[in-house]
Amino acid sequence: MEKLLSTLAFGGILSDRDLRQFASYFEEKVIKAGDFVQRYNDIAREVAFVEKGILRMYSPQIDGHEVTKYFIREGQFTVDLESYYTAKASTESIQCVTDCTIYLISKTTIEKLSNEIPNLYIYIKTITEMSLLNKIKDNDFLNFGDAKTKYCEFIRRYPDLALLVPQQYIASYLKITSQSLSRIRRNLK
Repeated sequence: MEKLLSTLAFGGILSDRDLRQFASYFEEKVIKAGDFVQRYNDIAREVAFVEKGILRMYSPQIDGHEVTKYFIREGQFTVDLESYYTAKASTESIQCVTDCTIYLISKTTIEKLSNEIPNLYIYIKTITEMSLLNKIKDNDFLNFGDAKTKYCEFIRRYPDLALLVPQQYIASYLKITSQSLSRIRRNLK
């Protein structure tokens, strides 16, 4: 819960009392690698915070392949925002890449607490905007350069992910084949 409390303190928007009240509603969940936080076609009704581990958000494709859109690391929140706000079936899945400890809070609890904690709405809006900007920044390098350049930038930015995430997920994220990634890795040694 240490990382959760530290992250909730971001920006000093919530008083210490409000922060502790808000944090008390999060439920801890330990999930094994390969299990899901949210499945494709489910409606997103909870926000997750990663205390320990790595998640990936991906979209299944018609041809049976999966496209990894993001990796969610320790200290980050995640939810399929479109499904969460529209209450429509999700077009993405959120899956644990490693064994994870996460904290979950339901949308109904957040809505209830927004009436009790004065700055909670502002806090949620700030965190949502920050998360979206981070996703854009995290993925900006994917639009430039060849496969080798993208992989080198990936390992420079996320050395921990390069070591812990299976190769097929990294290849999917970089929008290259696993075979191409294997060849690039072999040539870099």
